[in-house]
Amino acid sequence: MSGASIDVRDFVMRFGDRTVVDRLSFDIAPGETFGLLGSNGSGKTTTIRALLGITAPTEGTLTIDGEPYRPATGGIGYLPEERGLYRKESVIDVMSYFGRLRGLRGTDATAWSMDYLARVGLADRAKARVDKLSGGQQQKVQLGITIMDRPRLLILDEPTKGLDPVNRRLLLDLVAERKADGATVILVTHHMDEVERLCDRILLLKDGTAAAYGTIPDVQDAFGGAVARVGVDGTVPPSDLYRLARHEGHVAYLVPTPAAAADGADILASLVAAGVHVTAFAMRRIPLDEIFVQVYGHDALTAEAAGAGARA
Repeated sequence: MSGASIDVRDFVMRFGDRTVVDRLSFDIAPGETFGLLGSNGSGKTTTIRALLGITAPTEGTLTIDGEPYRPATGGIGYLPEERGLYRKESVIDVMSYFGRLRGLRGTDATAWSMDYLARVGLADRAKARVDKLSGGQQQKVQLGITIMDRPRLLILDEPTKGLDPVNRRLLLDLVAERKADGATVILVTHHMDEVERLCDRILLLKDGTAAAYGTIPDVQDAFGGAVARVGVDGTVPPSDLYRLARHEGHVAYLVPTPAAAADGADILASLVAAGVHVTAFAMRRIPLDEIFVQVYGHDALTAEAAGAGARA
């Protein structure tokens, strides 16, 4: 399979006097898994809706394989954040119906659906009404509908919302299989571990503009590359060797300056010399959740996760 290519150029979206997306440009290569990140209201959903032709851009172009999306454009699987299934029908009837809509023969759609339900632990719920399933079970059903015809482009908006860790891993394995099959994947999530596991490149939006864009190592380098996680009692004094990114309880996160050694030994020495009681010290690549915090503030990631949970 060859995945779809995406190109967005000078995309602007205004609603009245409010600019939601402002001169946004990015591309996604065929077969790439691309993380579209940002807090609520950053422009993620607006961008996806414009890419799929649901809303028209105020300015700019958004293309799939070089053409604007049209209803006849095939090979796209879209899992929106707002879920929608025929709740009073049986699971297998709903899946078979959508399979036929996506071009599968009825018997093939039913056979694929039964195999999928067995894999995700729902074989015994095939004849149950959709509204008798838990939210997480419905999520599994909707993901199955999204991937059953092996789309070249998958757009997944919070695909693991409402799932426990075991089922999160199961669904991420399914997404990884589509990636391995060559599909292009756009992943919208607040789980940075999902991004670090699956994504080749990321775009972090803030107020409709790109706060970070590139491969994960490139983005990490742009935000200092490394961070020192320091267990401390008391305050952390200022220094030319580091910038205090945040200090929560007894843990401080220090971003080294160019003056600091790569291993952080001089940072540790300066803290001890200043009389700081250091209980732990570790240098590591700056994680994506720390970059998110630097862009949005230390409460943003928690608020984003809580908002996604509330929407579940």
